[in-house]
Amino acid sequence: MSNTNEMQVEFDGIGENEGFARVVVAAFVSQLNPTLEELGDIKVAVSEAVTNAIIHGYEKTRGKVRIHAKLQENRLIIQIMDSGKGIDDVEKAMEPLFTTKPEEERSGMGFSFMEAFTDELKVESRPGEGTTVTMVKVMGAGNGSDDRID
Repeated sequence: MSNTNEMQVEFDGIGENEGFARVVVAAFVSQLNPTLEELGDIKVAVSEAVTNAIIHGYEKTRGKVRIHAKLQENRLIIQIMDSGKGIDDVEKAMEPLFTTKPEEERSGMGFSFMEAFTDELKVESRPGEGTTVTMVKVMGAGNGSDDRID
């Protein structure tokens, strides 16, 4: 049996909680003694996924965002879920620079950042039902530098 640890948190899908989500996941992964770079990568990926749920999933309505995180050996598996409007075309939404909200000066780089800062990215969505973003980050797979947080 593998060594695992899990946590789940649910919060209101409002912009003020985006920072909270970053800190919660960072605190959870701290038991793996991540490097500063790994921690930064995780925070960016979580921030982008949560922001997408709030801005695009719920638009001007209010809903809940759920984070389920699992540590499995040296892997962090993060799922960020909303029950919002969903994505009509996931493949199109994942294209760099694609945005449905150009009037709000959205960069269209959210999924690109998630992909760049994690080792695996999977997006599942059903229009009218919501979206689940699953990201995997392998810890300790970097360049071997020893800038770990103690």
